[in-house]
Amino acid sequence: MALVLVLLPVGLVQAAPTAPGQAAIATAHPMATAAGREVLEAGGNAFDAAVAITATLAVVEPYSSGLGGGGFYLLHDAASGRDVMLDARERAPGQASRDMYLDDEGNPQPDLSVDGPLAAGIPGIPAALDHLAEEFGRLPLSTTLDPAIRAARDGFQVTEMYRRLAGFREELLADDPGSRTIFLDEGKLPALGHVIRQPDLAETLERIAIEGRDGFYQGELAGRLVDGVRKAGGIWCRSDLAGYRVVEREPVVSRFRGFEVVSAAPPSSGGVAIAQILNTYGVLERRAGELDDLSVLGLHYRVEAMRRAYRDRAEYLGDPDYVDMPLERLTSDHYAAGLAVGISPTDATRSASLAPVVTEPEGPHTTHFSVMDGEGNYVAATLSINYPFGAGVTVPGTGVLLNDEMDDFSQKPGVPNVYGLVGAEANAVQPGKRPLSSMSPTFVRSDELVGVLGTPGGSRIITMVLGGVLAATRGEPVDQWVAGPRIHHQYLPDRIEVEPGLLDADQRAELELMGHRIEVNDGFGNMQAVAWWREDGRLEAASDPRGEGQAAVFAPKAP
Repeated sequence: MALVLVLLPVGLVQAAPTAPGQAAIATAHPMATAAGREVLEAGGNAFDAAVAITATLAVVEPYSSGLGGGGFYLLHDAASGRDVMLDARERAPGQASRDMYLDDEGNPQPDLSVDGPLAAGIPGIPAALDHLAEEFGRLPLSTTLDPAIRAARDGFQVTEMYRRLAGFREELLADDPGSRTIFLDEGKLPALGHVIRQPDLAETLERIAIEGRDGFYQGELAGRLVDGVRKAGGIWCRSDLAGYRVVEREPVVSRFRGFEVVSAAPPSSGGVAIAQILNTYGVLERRAGELDDLSVLGLHYRVEAMRRAYRDRAEYLGDPDYVDMPLERLTSDHYAAGLAVGISPTDATRSASLAPVVTEPEGPHTTHFSVMDGEGNYVAATLSINYPFGAGVTVPGTGVLLNDEMDDFSQKPGVPNVYGLVGAEANAVQPGKRPLSSMSPTFVRSDELVGVLGTPGGSRIITMVLGGVLAATRGEPVDQWVAGPRIHHQYLPDRIEVEPGLLDADQRAELELMGHRIEVNDGFGNMQAVAWWREDGRLEAASDPRGEGQAAVFAPKAP
């Protein structure tokens, strides 16, 4: 390799680079990473790459995301310095009602909000693809959607993860003619290496590539979607699709240890909860004088801050277009200081002793990707159809697998959803409303670092992203952000969940002596992260070793 020397004029000090010069991608599937790289090398920016990655994940991860789902995109535009959250969360159909999942005696019927077409909200991903292309991208959808169209037409191979998640929902998939034909092999779980082809989905993507959002939400395809949903027992109307819009929202910004933490705003609960946890933990850290995040005291304090943030999540948070929320108070230093007063350094708080919530985890097989281009634009995006394979229903002639995000609403005050989260009236079902989410695409920044991260994992998303943020503030390399062992508490049920390897026997005994109940689970989450170390120009990307994703750092070729 030839050595290139750059001679600077005498007296000129070389400043830290203002842009990384290279690009970095981390996604949950190698084909999605390849799609993003292809678009960047075709002259696209990070937002164009986000379109290609989103659409390709919709093809190759049908258990996690899809055109029939929604999500949140956290965007940074280098030219303007602006951060914006793109809210592509699903909306409740216009015929939805507060008690639609209760029987005549007022008892929840949880299967109705998880399995079948009544569980499906109005999708946001197609509108997000169009918005990203029109407002932020450089390339036409015909270019950025091409990798996904090829993947749908040519197919992808079944992996161990696919088999595990399809096996979990095999009976549901087998009951739906469209899903059985596409996602199973003659009605049975497909073998490793079996190729899944989706020609109807390819045609739907081609329609969006030509017509933009109207190709999905208006016209022939919209009619086919509504007819298919209603024939299966759902309540979609043409007006639900025609009226869907993505919303640009201001992210939630907090500060911790000299870092700026930018995260998703409601209807995501992530940014508010992360800010509240960091603020409370910061008060406790200052009180302790010095605090090791992974010590018994550090873990205890982290859990106590989580407990209180999840309790407030349950009571206060919902769709900002429908609910007034005390966000300024919840994210203030004064509020955190008040919470910290009630936290003992030696004793666990019982969740039942906190102010009661008059009032369900989200799909653990959501997906996330992080991407940064050479100019310093970057995107963190968390996308979902909720439970694995969503509602299990594929609308005939469209290839669109429906979400079951309606389960993220609170069915009834105090009743947990399929993942154990409780909710209050703020997150009750209402026509047109967006359900509360834990998806938390996040940036963590200082003069030395720009970090872009996020993960799937349902109700555990917030605490996993928190762990990544803490690792970033400790100066750890990006592979440690995504690989480090995890700890979680969500107010109810009142227990700590940890991965194997986080606690040794003595640490566990100390925490249990404090009064904590501990449950060791298998590994959870699938974090994808990018880090740009500004001082020396290093660019890093990492995919969670728990998943099958792929990270790449490269210099895009000139188109």
